[in-house]
Amino acid sequence: MTGSNLYPLTISLHKQSKVLEIVYDDGKIFELPCEYLRVFSPSAEVKGHGPGQEVLQTGKENINISEVQPVGNYAVRLVFDDGHGTGLYTWNYLYELGENQENNWREYLRKLSKLGYVHQKDDQ
Repeated sequence: MTGSNLYPLTISLHKQSKVLEIVYDDGKIFELPCEYLRVFSPSAEVKGHGPGQEVLQTGKENINISEVQPVGNYAVRLVFDDGHGTGLYTWNYLYELGENQENNWREYLRKLSKLGYVHQKDDQ
C-alpha cells in the first residue's frame, strides 16, 4: 500500500538508539536508523538534480537526528547532527523507506564495498 493516503499516527525519535520510529495508520511500524535516513535523504545533496546524479554518502555511521520539524500535514524535515537538514521526508517517502529498508540497505552497503569503503557498523 503506497497510496497517497498514508499518514503517521506517531513519530518518535529514540536518540539513544539513533532510531526514528514511525507508526502508520494502516498498522505498519517502521524503525528507521538515523544513518539510513541520512544516506537516503530526499535532498539534492544526496539525490542530485536528476537521474544518475546521486551522491553516495559515506562516514555517516554515527549520525543522529537533532530535530524533527513538522512541515504542513505531509512531511517532516529531519535535521541531522552533521548540519544536514534540507530534505523533506514526506509521509509516503518515509513509508517507502520503511517498506524497502532491507533491500535499500543491502544495496547501499554493496555500493560502499564496491568503492572500497569499509562501513564501520554493519548491524542495520
